[in-house]
Amino acid sequence: MDSRFAIKDRKALLRPGVYVGLAVIVALLPLLFSSPYVLHILILTFIYTIAAVSFRTIVISGQFPLAHAAFMGLGAYLSAMGAKWLGMSPWLTVPLSALVTASIGMLIGYPFSRLRALYYAMGSLFFGIGIIQVIYAGGSWTGGYSGLTGIPALLPGIGSKVPYYYFFLGLALVSIVALYRIEFSRIGTNLKAISQSHVVASSVGISEGGYRILAVGVGCFFVGLAGAGYAHYNMVLSCSSFNFMATLWLVMYVLIGGVNSFGGPIVGTIILIIIPEYFRDLKMYSPFVTAVILGIVVYLMPQGLVGLPRLVRSKLTERRKIKKVSHAS
Repeated sequence: MDSRFAIKDRKALLRPGVYVGLAVIVALLPLLFSSPYVLHILILTFIYTIAAVSFRTIVISGQFPLAHAAFMGLGAYLSAMGAKWLGMSPWLTVPLSALVTASIGMLIGYPFSRLRALYYAMGSLFFGIGIIQVIYAGGSWTGGYSGLTGIPALLPGIGSKVPYYYFFLGLALVSIVALYRIEFSRIGTNLKAISQSHVVASSVGISEGGYRILAVGVGCFFVGLAGAGYAHYNMVLSCSSFNFMATLWLVMYVLIGGVNSFGGPIVGTIILIIIPEYFRDLKMYSPFVTAVILGIVVYLMPQGLVGLPRLVRSKLTERRKIKKVSHAS
């Protein structure tokens, strides 16, 4: 028993050290890769990591939102319009847009909290399409079908992407830590209980509707924050970046990484954004490659890529047991 506790304590001490080591390595990447294109890909990885992890925050409550990318677009357009047309500072419009996006998400989440499974997914899908159509109908305010250009930069007068890299790295780390603390708090425990059985959760006094609305609000806040930051980094917006296909990519990031693990969306986003860049000549085949990867993960790795080390260890343990039995016989 003492040895088991010692192993657990050792793992508990090693885990923070591993995370700090990874953060230091990521912080030093601009010194190794000075190419603006490489830094651009890494910045996009940080942005979509926030979006994917916030998507999972809603999923653990038993809801499957198919309008998450649309809310990302909502945050992006609100911040861009506030800065371009109202003359507000992007440093003010970014957090304000995230708050407005969260408020709208919670308002819509109130009637949707009574929907479950497929009904919730379809309801959110239609609402997401509605958001995109409203942006298209916004005329000169949103740029309509042509897109919105001339968006004020987050860091004006800076030609290098390195400051943007560190800004979005910091934003991603803060967002991930905040969402991690939420998931592994009493709130997260209640969300998972509702997902397992809303009847049992309600019977012990957990407000199903209230917690589901809260999950939507938290998820929409962080995805709106990511979208707003993206708007002032890219300085050009198009609705095609936030349509239903964009939501499906977020679903891919979560499923391939592992929906049952907090680190799953992070791993999935890194794999599906960074690795394909090494095979740019085959980019036209990326949807097919992604479909193959998804099929392999679903059938062979139910826990996603995050669960691969555990799966390998279990297979090795089984082989050792079989060998011991065969030698004994």
